[in-house]
Amino acid sequence: MGIKVAKFGGSSVADAIQIGKTKKIIEADPDRKYIVVSAPGKRFDGDTKVTDLLYLCKTHIEHNLPYEQLFQVVCDRYKVTEVNLEVEVNIQKYLDEIKANLEKGTTSDYIASRGEYLNAILIAAYLGYDFVDAQGLIRFNAKGKMLAEETNQALKAELAKHERAVIPGFYGCSPDGSVKTFSRGGSDITGALVARAVGAEVYENWTDVSGFLVADPRIVEGAKPISTISYKELRELSYMGASVLHEDAIYPARVADIPINIRNTNRPEDEGTLITAEAGPLEDGQIITGIAGSKDFTVIALYKNMLSDERGFVRRLTGILEDFDIPLEHLPSGIDTVSVVLSDKSIDGRLDEILEQFQQQLKPDTIDVSEHMALVATVGYGMSDRPGVSAKLFTALAEAGVNIRMIDQGSSEMNIIVGVENKDLETSIRAIYKAFVD
Repeated sequence: MGIKVAKFGGSSVADAIQIGKTKKIIEADPDRKYIVVSAPGKRFDGDTKVTDLLYLCKTHIEHNLPYEQLFQVVCDRYKVTEVNLEVEVNIQKYLDEIKANLEKGTTSDYIASRGEYLNAILIAAYLGYDFVDAQGLIRFNAKGKMLAEETNQALKAELAKHERAVIPGFYGCSPDGSVKTFSRGGSDITGALVARAVGAEVYENWTDVSGFLVADPRIVEGAKPISTISYKELRELSYMGASVLHEDAIYPARVADIPINIRNTNRPEDEGTLITAEAGPLEDGQIITGIAGSKDFTVIALYKNMLSDERGFVRRLTGILEDFDIPLEHLPSGIDTVSVVLSDKSIDGRLDEILEQFQQQLKPDTIDVSEHMALVATVGYGMSDRPGVSAKLFTALAEAGVNIRMIDQGSSEMNIIVGVENKDLETSIRAIYKAFVD
């Protein structure tokens, strides 16, 4: 067998008990040679993640508030873990260094990254693996964009020196060498980068769920698991709200054609979900792979007579959005209409200003605005060669009393996105699931 890279999320390394489970998983397969770890997550309902505690310490200092008690909570968690794992790494020395840097006014990225850093030191000692710091290896430019090829070469060169290693997730460095973090959930990305660098046969992502489900179990009780899904299908579902894996973690593995296996630390016997470059064979009767949705979008529909004969309309429209630094979510269009779908978060209270610019620069005959919208994506390669899929989907929504406000289908025909009112999101997902899966 080839090399396996295993990333363990916050719930998998929350305390010594969970870390003990990860050790059994790692030692069960000698091919698991490179381990990426998150900061300790929640141990129980009402608990606080270590990263959140560290952020709070930084915030308290910035506002001249006492932070020592918060920081002591962090210290206690790591010191207890050190004792329970029966390792001797002098974790207090590292904690003292972090505290000193906090008081000197260190960056938020630095303090946020220390949860992974400390956990990786402890876990490396517990496993008897080398500790390899991600700082200096995962590289960002001055604008905060990760440099993929530079990172790949740096990781490849360093990890070649280590037969087995533990690497902290979530961070790398800026051009000046200072710590730079990914967005939250970035340890998934670190794992994929490591997998690419070492040419892994598979990238295992261990978390607290046994892979992906066809729909959110909070919406659809007893939702069925997905055994195999393609990168493209996963990208669509992740974008629309499925949150098992950080969506940016897909790219490094996809470039290197490395399958990703989502596994459950608490149920290691479950096979989980395998993410592959190409869609796997469909089970009998299977049409869709998954359903996901998100709330809080605004749809702006612009009508202009003879729009199809006008040059540069869409270019000017997207230019206006660029001036506002607003990403375009979707662009459904007709002969004389163009609609833009924008997230309410990106609009950030500037809707009137955007509409004013649309009116001045595009001069449409009418502008219609639909707020409080939700998008529901039905995804699957099985949809592309099956007649009647759209009719079945729309009938299911109609019978559930859902008013469809927008329809958008990708050119690949592997997804259908419908716009509904926020209040109808859950009803829509349940109706689609019942029509295609139950």
